[in-house]
Amino acid sequence: MVLRIVRLGTPRAADEGLRIGTVRRPPRGVPKAEFASQNWYDVWYPNLAPSVETMKLAQQAQQTQDAGEWQAFVKRYRGEMGTPDASRSLDVLAALSHQTNFSVGCYCADEARCHRSVLRALLAERGAAIAAG
Repeated sequence: MVLRIVRLGTPRAADEGLRIGTVRRPPRGVPKAEFASQNWYDVWYPNLAPSVETMKLAQQAQQTQDAGEWQAFVKRYRGEMGTPDASRSLDVLAALSHQTNFSVGCYCADEARCHRSVLRALLAERGAAIAAG
Protein backbone atom coordinates (compact mmCIF):
# COMPACT_ATOMS: atom_id res chain seq x y z
CA MET A 1 0.00 0.00 0.00
CA VAL A 2 1.24 3.46 -0.78
CA LEU A 3 0.44 7.15 -0.84
CA ARG A 4 1.31 9.13 -3.95
CA ILE A 5 1.87 12.87 -4.12
CA VAL A 6 0.58 13.96 -7.53
CA ARG A 7 -0.12 16.89 -9.78
CA LEU A 8 -3.87 17.10 -10.19
CA GLY A 9 -5.07 16.79 -13.78
CA THR A 10 -2.29 14.38 -14.77
CA PRO A 11 -2.90 10.77 -15.83
CA ARG A 12 -3.39 8.37 -12.95
CA ALA A 13 -1.15 5.45 -12.10
CA ALA A 14 -2.82 2.09 -12.69
CA ASP A 15 -3.05 1.33 -8.96
CA GLU A 16 -3.29 4.90 -7.69
CA GLY A 17 -6.60 4.50 -5.88
CA LEU A 18 -8.60 7.44 -4.59
CA ARG A 19 -7.27 10.87 -5.58
CA ILE A 20 -7.70 13.62 -2.98
CA GLY A 21 -7.50 17.26 -4.00
CA THR A 22 -5.77 19.29 -1.29
CA VAL A 23 -6.48 22.60 -3.01
CA ARG A 24 -8.28 25.74 -1.92
CA ARG A 25 -10.46 25.96 -5.06
CA PRO A 26 -11.88 23.47 -7.58
CA PRO A 27 -10.47 23.50 -11.13
CA ARG A 28 -11.83 26.39 -13.19
CA GLY A 29 -14.20 25.67 -16.03
CA VAL A 30 -14.60 21.99 -15.19
CA PRO A 31 -18.07 20.69 -14.31
CA LYS A 32 -18.10 19.04 -10.89
CA ALA A 33 -19.35 15.80 -12.44
CA GLU A 34 -16.15 15.62 -14.51
CA PHE A 35 -13.54 16.21 -11.77
CA ALA A 36 -12.75 12.48 -11.43
CA SER A 37 -13.04 11.54 -15.11
CA GLN A 38 -10.64 14.33 -16.08
CA ASN A 39 -8.13 13.16 -13.42
CA TRP A 40 -8.47 16.19 -11.17
CA TYR A 41 -9.64 14.45 -7.99
CA ASP A 42 -12.26 12.10 -6.57
CA VAL A 43 -12.61 13.90 -3.24
CA TRP A 44 -11.98 17.56 -2.53
CA TYR A 45 -10.27 18.12 0.82
CA PRO A 46 -9.40 21.82 1.17
CA ASN A 47 -8.67 21.27 4.88
CA LEU A 48 -5.06 20.51 3.87
CA ALA A 49 -4.73 23.41 1.45
CA PRO A 50 -2.94 26.59 2.49
CA SER A 51 -5.19 29.43 3.61
CA VAL A 52 -5.79 32.14 1.02
CA GLU A 53 -3.24 34.42 2.70
CA THR A 54 -0.63 31.66 2.86
CA MET A 55 -1.34 30.62 -0.72
CA LYS A 56 -0.56 34.19 -1.80
CA LEU A 57 2.84 33.89 -0.11
CA ALA A 58 3.54 30.73 -2.12
CA GLN A 59 2.47 32.36 -5.38
CA GLN A 60 4.74 35.34 -4.70
CA ALA A 61 7.66 33.02 -3.91
CA GLN A 62 6.99 31.07 -7.12
CA GLN A 63 7.09 34.26 -9.18
CA THR A 64 10.22 35.75 -7.64
CA GLN A 65 12.05 32.45 -7.00
CA ASP A 66 13.19 34.03 -3.72
CA ALA A 67 14.35 31.41 -1.22
CA GLY A 68 13.51 33.61 1.76
CA GLU A 69 9.94 34.12 0.58
CA TRP A 70 9.58 30.38 0.01
CA GLN A 71 10.83 29.64 3.53
CA ALA A 72 8.32 32.15 4.92
CA PHE A 73 5.56 30.29 3.08
CA VAL A 74 6.79 26.90 4.35
CA LYS A 75 6.91 28.16 7.95
CA ARG A 76 3.41 29.61 7.77
CA TYR A 77 1.93 26.55 6.04
CA ARG A 78 3.57 24.18 8.53
CA GLY A 79 2.00 26.30 11.27
CA GLU A 80 -1.42 25.89 9.69
CA MET A 81 -0.89 22.14 9.42
CA GLY A 82 0.06 22.08 13.09
CA THR A 83 -3.46 22.99 14.20
CA PRO A 84 -5.33 20.11 15.84
CA ASP A 85 -7.75 19.46 12.94
CA ALA A 86 -5.09 19.54 10.24
CA SER A 87 -2.68 17.50 12.33
CA ARG A 88 -5.31 14.80 12.89
CA SER A 89 -6.04 14.75 9.15
CA LEU A 90 -2.36 14.20 8.42
CA ASP A 91 -2.23 11.41 11.01
CA VAL A 92 -5.21 9.69 9.38
CA LEU A 93 -3.67 9.91 5.91
CA ALA A 94 -0.34 8.60 7.18
CA ALA A 95 -2.07 5.63 8.82
CA LEU A 96 -4.23 4.93 5.75
CA SER A 97 -1.13 4.85 3.55
CA HIS A 98 -0.28 1.50 5.18
CA GLN A 99 -3.73 0.08 4.39
CA THR A 100 -4.69 1.27 0.90
CA ASN A 101 -3.44 3.08 -2.21
CA PHE A 102 -4.46 6.71 -2.62
CA SER A 103 -2.99 10.04 -3.64
CA VAL A 104 -3.06 13.67 -2.61
CA GLY A 105 -2.26 16.54 -4.88
CA CYS A 106 -2.33 20.09 -6.14
CA TYR A 107 -2.31 21.85 -9.51
CA CYS A 108 1.23 23.31 -9.42
CA ALA A 109 3.61 22.16 -12.14
CA ASP A 110 6.70 22.23 -9.90
CA GLU A 111 6.31 20.21 -6.72
CA ALA A 112 9.42 21.81 -5.25
CA ARG A 113 7.57 25.16 -5.19
CA CYS A 114 4.18 23.78 -4.20
CA HIS A 115 2.52 23.06 -0.87
CA ARG A 116 2.47 19.39 -1.83
CA SER A 117 6.23 19.26 -1.22
CA VAL A 118 5.53 20.34 2.35
CA LEU A 119 2.66 17.84 2.59
CA ARG A 120 5.08 15.13 1.45
CA ALA A 121 7.47 16.07 4.26
CA LEU A 122 4.73 16.31 6.89
CA LEU A 123 3.32 12.92 5.93
CA ALA A 124 6.79 11.35 5.89
CA GLU A 125 7.40 12.76 9.39
CA ARG A 126 4.28 10.86 10.48
CA GLY A 127 5.57 7.59 9.01
CA ALA A 128 3.43 7.50 5.86
CA ALA A 129 4.28 4.97 3.16
CA ILE A 130 4.98 7.35 0.27
CA ALA A 131 5.75 6.36 -3.31
CA ALA A 132 9.05 7.64 -4.67
CA GLY A 133 9.00 10.50 -7.15
